[in-house]
Amino acid sequence: MAKKAILVTGCAGFIGSNFVPYFLEKYPEYFVVNLDLLTYAGNLENLKEVENHTQYKFIKGDICNRDLVEFIFEEYDIRGVIHFAAESHVDNSIKNPGVFIETNVNGTFTLLDVAYKKWMQKPFVFKEGYEGCRFHHISTDEVYGTLGETDLFTEETPYAPNSPYSASKASSDMIVRSYQETYGMNTVITNCSNNYGPKQHNEKLIPTIIRKALAGESIPIYGDGKNIRDWLYVLDHCKGIDLVYHTGKEANVYNIGGRNERTNLQIVDTICSILDEKVPAKKSYKELITFVEDRAGHDRRYAIDATKLENELGWKADENFDTGIVKTIDWYLAKYQAN
Repeated sequence: MAKKAILVTGCAGFIGSNFVPYFLEKYPEYFVVNLDLLTYAGNLENLKEVENHTQYKFIKGDICNRDLVEFIFEEYDIRGVIHFAAESHVDNSIKNPGVFIETNVNGTFTLLDVAYKKWMQKPFVFKEGYEGCRFHHISTDEVYGTLGETDLFTEETPYAPNSPYSASKASSDMIVRSYQETYGMNTVITNCSNNYGPKQHNEKLIPTIIRKALAGESIPIYGDGKNIRDWLYVLDHCKGIDLVYHTGKEANVYNIGGRNERTNLQIVDTICSILDEKVPAKKSYKELITFVEDRAGHDRRYAIDATKLENELGWKADENFDTGIVKTIDWYLAKYQAN
């Protein structure tokens, strides 16, 4: 029997490159096509373990390139989309917002529109054999803006994006919603909290702390270091995406969060303590911590309420921050010490 082809986008990046090996191992019935532009954030080294997999095909290209996206849908008879591809670094979005609008808004529109024309005869009528085709859009908790000291983001929280990055993601969420409401496409959206784990880009907070500490360089922390994030181990996120893609209710949004709120100071303190034990230096790595000028429009606190996903679909995070961070540090130690 022919395998069911699914298009995943941006899977040379952090979350996608954790998702693809997990998904291929779990589902022998799928053929996975990965479309990735390999911008600075994408790295095929992240997918070394699957590059020769018989159910996997990598295509280098831009999700905004409509001709290419149409070719992929026809060539592989795509029956589902899990859309990771996005520009995601907030600092870069402040310096260069245009790229974020192009990729996150126009790219998402292109994928949706091509999928609609491939799968559907007209609004609310699927072509024969394409009834089960689903578009799963991966978004972020940053679309909700910032929180007070105690409340949590739920699926009902009004959107209030504060950076060009989060505004571009909020826009793409709305376009997905419009294709659901106007055309009857089968869509789901997941919004996740901050991910951490193996294969994350060096520029992000946790890899930066580890890298700078090992190099004996000052570890930069924005502002007073008291910005709070809810941290989700990347493999737990992948399992949540899998669940929502296969069993989530159509037209629904699901928040995926780790219930692991930490200030940036707590994060750096934990990592330095673990490194002090694993790779002791002459003095504690904590002495390298330095405070730098805060980023513009820096949201104070994000935290996600994953109750809906837990109660309706039975998802549960396997890692808490204390177990996940040790696995993460071990992976980066192996990476940085090998270089």
